[in-house]
Amino acid sequence: MSGVDYQQLFDALPTPHLVVRPDLTIVTANAAHLALAGLRLDAVVGRPVFEVFPPTPDALDETGRPLLGMAFQETLTTARPTSAFVQRYDTADSVNGQVRERWWSHTVTPVLDSAGQVELLIQRVDEVTDYVQAQERATAATSTAEGTPATFNELQAQLYARSVALQAAGEAHQRTARVLEAMPSGFLSLDTNWRFTVLNAAAERLLGHLRTELLGRTIWEAFPDVVGNVFETTYRRAVETALPQTLEAYYPAPLDTWFEVLCWPSPDGLSLYFSDITARVEADRREARTAARLALVARVSQALTVGDTHDVLQRLPQLLVPALADSCIVTEIGPDGRARDLSSWHVEEHRRPALDAYARVRLVDLPPHAPFARALRTGVPELLTAETIAKVPVNSAARVHLDALGPPRGSVHPLRARGQVIGALTLLSSPDRPLDPEEETTAQEIADRLGTALESSRVSRVRTQLAEDVQRSLLTEPPEPNHVQVVVRYLPASEAARVGGDWYDAFLQPNGSTMIVIGDVVGHDTQAAAAMGQLRSLLRGIAAYSGAGPAEVLRGLDAAMQILQVHTLATAAVARFEQTPAEVERGVTRMVWANAGHPPPLILHTDGSHELLGGKRGDLLLGVDPTTRRGEQVTELDRGATVLLYTDGLIERPDADIDAGLARLTAAATELTSASLDELCDGLITRLVNGHPTDDVALVAIRLHRQDEPRPAEAGPHNVPSGVPAPRHPAQ
Repeated sequence: MSGVDYQQLFDALPTPHLVVRPDLTIVTANAAHLALAGLRLDAVVGRPVFEVFPPTPDALDETGRPLLGMAFQETLTTARPTSAFVQRYDTADSVNGQVRERWWSHTVTPVLDSAGQVELLIQRVDEVTDYVQAQERATAATSTAEGTPATFNELQAQLYARSVALQAAGEAHQRTARVLEAMPSGFLSLDTNWRFTVLNAAAERLLGHLRTELLGRTIWEAFPDVVGNVFETTYRRAVETALPQTLEAYYPAPLDTWFEVLCWPSPDGLSLYFSDITARVEADRREARTAARLALVARVSQALTVGDTHDVLQRLPQLLVPALADSCIVTEIGPDGRARDLSSWHVEEHRRPALDAYARVRLVDLPPHAPFARALRTGVPELLTAETIAKVPVNSAARVHLDALGPPRGSVHPLRARGQVIGALTLLSSPDRPLDPEEETTAQEIADRLGTALESSRVSRVRTQLAEDVQRSLLTEPPEPNHVQVVVRYLPASEAARVGGDWYDAFLQPNGSTMIVIGDVVGHDTQAAAAMGQLRSLLRGIAAYSGAGPAEVLRGLDAAMQILQVHTLATAAVARFEQTPAEVERGVTRMVWANAGHPPPLILHTDGSHELLGGKRGDLLLGVDPTTRRGEQVTELDRGATVLLYTDGLIERPDADIDAGLARLTAAATELTSASLDELCDGLITRLVNGHPTDDVALVAIRLHRQDEPRPAEAGPHNVPSGVPAPRHPAQ
């Protein structure tokens, strides 16, 4: 403590104290000691102690050595306090001047220098007259033949034992005090009235107050911010329950600190052991924020991996808010170079309409020097302060909605891919939200991932459309002979930009018979598409020129594949619909068909029954053995019957066998028997692949309408190519 007059403090001690050097010359004495001896300070300073205070006979041991000198010597040797002896030293009464019997106990305490050597000795004299006289009276009633000397020796031994115990207690107290002072954590005690009674040095440092500023004050007075929160609740609960309590809590400025506190009650009040855990709490929070950001990036990446990129862009603001900002707008630059805001979201529900309205109009007439436009042009993120946003040159309608959002700060993160910018994330937050550079870094990382995914999606869409266009260009519209309706459907696989090998065909042969074909080249690549184009052209050429039946057409195709070195495998089913005049009169049509390893044709009868022709698979695949014999089968169909030819993409699933697929097909087709042919085809695709097949789907359906009635409107116009001979029966 600075500014303390230690001499004044020394003189104020009520107990006599004498300070001597190791050579036993007097350095000083306090007022109580001088008054006891009746001397002045200048009469004793610098003189040997036993010259000024010669020992009385009671103060000598049996060899004549002064007991006090022996105590001085022991303290010099051990550097520890020594309780010396009890001595009778009579003095004159300050009131009446009469000399009276007085007894004194002496203690010698060392003062050590920085090297641990004894620099000074302090003699303290405590009067024990009342205690000695009380003991003498107590022993007088039981005195023995040994007389007074025995009583005196017993008293001296008792006093010595008492002084040793007091010294030990004092040393223990000092050790405890030293331990408390050396503790790196804060320690304090409160009495039963919540007043500070003890604080260590660490407590002073942690609380920002000296102990002299706190001792005697209540904790509620000294630290009002502990009132009415978890601090007060926990302290009072500890006292009320008589059980230790722990807590972690924040104390606001000026301390601005997170504390971990252990408090325990005692009969004297409440003690607290506490430490500053601000660094740990902040580290935990940083770790949690980092984990949350990594999890957010992982969620976005997962969504981009398994879902449609544009669907993710629609949902993205809800993923990013409030993890990275209070609100978010997602923008895409289309193939035409125009920027369009796709989606937005605000953490506060009542502000979402204003944000949505702002997103709809903010890009109208936006000048090129605006921060958003600059980020799109340069590909460099833009950080926007509230002042910057207030100066953004937006149109008047956008300004109204922007002002309704409050004074935000924000950032613009371009969606970059292959050296170009194809969109942006705009993040807006209240100025009260702390600015976190790591959040901005995460936002740009997500923006870059979105840019890459969006670019890949665009490329995939282009390739998919190209593949579909190529494949569709090879698939012509079917003919529409009288009373025969043909409907075709082709659906590419939903997950890939790959050209497939599925095909269908429908045409008339020279004799006027209708032939329909379904085929599937093994593979999903450009080679499969090229092979599909070759096989389709070869088959229709062979069938159209030769007029051969289905089995012969397939045999001719197999032979042509070998001669022309078309090295591929394929499945195909060919059906020809024939009628003699007699069959027209009877109202029946013959279906002659052959199958090269393809799923079986399905017939739907007018009575609601169905029939799968020829089992699960037909003859050998095309491209295996051109010498194989191809079989041909004939089925008679009534008017109104429907025939379905399809590729395996309609029925096969990774988690089910072909039997289950065929069962699903027949069940769905049976339910749709009464539907129009277009409704039947669309219904089958919806029910079986939900519009998103995992493999290409080709479907050909033919319905034989009644020939004794006009061609129904649903069948469309009659369409027969020139060169086909007139039918042999008027109803054909």
